[in-house]
Amino acid sequence: MDYALMMATYARGAARRLTQQDLLYESLRRAILDGDIVEGTRLAASRALAEELGIARNSVLYAYERLVEEGFVSATRHGSIVNAVAPGGGGAQRMSAAQEIQEPAASRTLARRALELPPRRRTRDGAIALRPGVPALDAFPFVQWRTSLERAMRRLRANDLGYGDSAGHPALREAIAQYVRVSRGVRCQAEQVFVTNGTQASLDLCARLFADHGERVWIENPGYLGARSALLAAGLELVPVPVDAAGMAPRATDWDEAPPRLVYLTPSHQYPLGCVLSLERRLALIEHARACGAWIIEDDYDSELRHDGPPLPSIQGLADDTPVVYLGTFSKTMFPALRIGFMVVPPDVADQVSMAVGTLERQGRVAEQMALAEFIESGRYARHLRRMRKLYEERRDGLVAAIGRHLAGVMTVSADAGGMHLSVRLDAPLRDVDVSTAARSHGLHLSPLSVYCLASPDAVQYNGFLLGYAETPPRIADALMATLARIIRDMRGPAGGGA
Repeated sequence: MDYALMMATYARGAARRLTQQDLLYESLRRAILDGDIVEGTRLAASRALAEELGIARNSVLYAYERLVEEGFVSATRHGSIVNAVAPGGGGAQRMSAAQEIQEPAASRTLARRALELPPRRRTRDGAIALRPGVPALDAFPFVQWRTSLERAMRRLRANDLGYGDSAGHPALREAIAQYVRVSRGVRCQAEQVFVTNGTQASLDLCARLFADHGERVWIENPGYLGARSALLAAGLELVPVPVDAAGMAPRATDWDEAPPRLVYLTPSHQYPLGCVLSLERRLALIEHARACGAWIIEDDYDSELRHDGPPLPSIQGLADDTPVVYLGTFSKTMFPALRIGFMVVPPDVADQVSMAVGTLERQGRVAEQMALAEFIESGRYARHLRRMRKLYEERRDGLVAAIGRHLAGVMTVSADAGGMHLSVRLDAPLRDVDVSTAARSHGLHLSPLSVYCLASPDAVQYNGFLLGYAETPPRIADALMATLARIIRDMRGPAGGGA
């Protein structure tokens, strides 16, 4: 294997100049996906490869570790061995077969479905500790954001004060496309990006644009309540699919017995459990979705805020022709009041989606969209994310430590690689909804895990809480967990012992 030639070939087609470690990782990943490096191949030893390429050994180790973490490679005592990336064959076989499969038929009536969208629902929540989904607003870079807003206001012209492009401001669409290509491995151009009023608005659109009334949609169980609401409002049949440590886990027979039109999932940071969808399942989902003409709605929730390593690549970017609608939002990485999200649709349906959205959406807030585009392009957004990842990791660790001090034996923290919340199992003989109700009177927001389940047997299995930590410094987390320990101790009574 000529690694230097492989890297040079990839570098010529890269969207931007990459560091040596990122270039090695990206070129190896692409070669494995394309079948140029087949299953069972042993990659060169890190020291030998570093000498061959004239780069630091740490750069090689970084690339190998990312490939292992994402499931492309297994680290064994015999070296780094390439895994299979598709059932029944290598990546090249899968990619060539993909060219023969038609896009899902959902594009046939996009404009008609768009007219059926129901009014959006709005929810409000008081200022209360441990809320999930709320970023650290105290750490937001107000001065830098204000600078971007002021620059945008100076560039405004009279024609910017009318209704904007229904797909979003061109500068923002281009900035988003560039950002997700580099940071998330999404394969797209600006014409595939549609700016929305947030993830909930994107879900409303997907539910109407890509499925007909009564068609079947698979959802994670437990899963995101906002998605459930949007899909039900569109008159779709919801089929709950269990989630385990490797993400959504459909049975092989499910694709034959209950084939879906839509599959909604949060693969990078499953909501609410926090697990990551494995590479094997990502590839299997693509293959099965193609075969049955289904669309995958990839809600890339919290992907940018991974603490234990770099963000995982998107499902959408695993192949050129994936039947995936990719959703993103700035409500969590910037601030909720911004109300700007986006979706990336496959190129073959971009024109139809544009026509449908044009009958439905009227874009406003041109200044904010221009400012966000400048914020991204200037690099301020990436720097903000780096600071937030470090801050959230500290706050997560502080909350986990406080749980260990005050609630050992009462609550168990689930493994969680990032984001702004963690899930915990309630080990005490109490119902999570009852503890949540009692905690609210003390100013604690404990989201019961059981309410995220669609089927009642799973609600019994998931007895615990979703705890947001983005707003909670460690010293505050300690006091909150001490309060929660007293609440649980009081609910258990004398016979229950101390917390």
